[in-house]
Amino acid sequence: MKNLLWLIFTFSNTLLFAQTRVDTIEVYSTSMKKNLKAAVTTPASYSKGSEKFPVLYLLHGGSGSYSDWHQKVTEKDLVPRLAEEYNLIIVTPGVGPASYYYDSPLMDSVRYETYLISELIPFVDKNYRTLAKKESRAITGLSMGGHGAVTLSAKHPELFIAAGSMSGVMNIDTRLWKVQEDFRALRVQSQKAMLGEINYDGPSFNPYTAVGLVSQMKSNGIALIIDCGVDDFLIETNRQIHQLLVENKTPHEYIERPGAHTWDYWTEALPVHLFFFSKYLERQ
Repeated sequence: MKNLLWLIFTFSNTLLFAQTRVDTIEVYSTSMKKNLKAAVTTPASYSKGSEKFPVLYLLHGGSGSYSDWHQKVTEKDLVPRLAEEYNLIIVTPGVGPASYYYDSPLMDSVRYETYLISELIPFVDKNYRTLAKKESRAITGLSMGGHGAVTLSAKHPELFIAAGSMSGVMNIDTRLWKVQEDFRALRVQSQKAMLGEINYDGPSFNPYTAVGLVSQMKSNGIALIIDCGVDDFLIETNRQIHQLLVENKTPHEYIERPGAHTWDYWTEALPVHLFFFSKYLERQ
């Protein structure tokens, strides 16, 4: 079916969050000709009136799922708790396993920038009571999702007031990753299939990687928070983008703390990001 589909299921919550709601929606992507799922969490106050709400788009990592932030965090019901505490809507989209939230110039099946920006966000704004404006919308994510959040906000500053990254792939150049060679080879092969031959070296880099968009980050004025564990295999990519942002005088919050590429780390990081975003999101 080429029309947008909306299939809603309600996850069961603990008694504490009995009035919050988590819908699973399915949206047809006309750009990729396939259905994609997302979870939409609304606070208790959503069902009590006509109030409109700010929205956080919360992205998963490589080989992940739209349900990861609900099922893999080490604090049960973390997303519903934060939706309730900050009185906002949280959307967790699902995308391809190694797609990095960009549009491939070579593959019609990889149009995740178009999907997020031109299909999912308008769908959520149409079907939920959102404050459908830049000043009330933020985006963040983990690993591949951190890359997506930072790059999408840099390329579409008209849509977001703030963006963040947790343990993000701030540079898709795998030479900076502390990984085994077989994993590196898989990622190089995947990137080449989606992007072809691109420039991985600075200072210009390429438009498909976060470090290649630091000039846009400087000019668009979006509030940025970037954090990474000191034992994370992506720490050097995070230090690299931090240095580039310092050099071009882009204001941003940068955090290094103990931790690795784990759900323990991301469970602790998400409340920090919500606190940061709460300083910028407008509520009317």
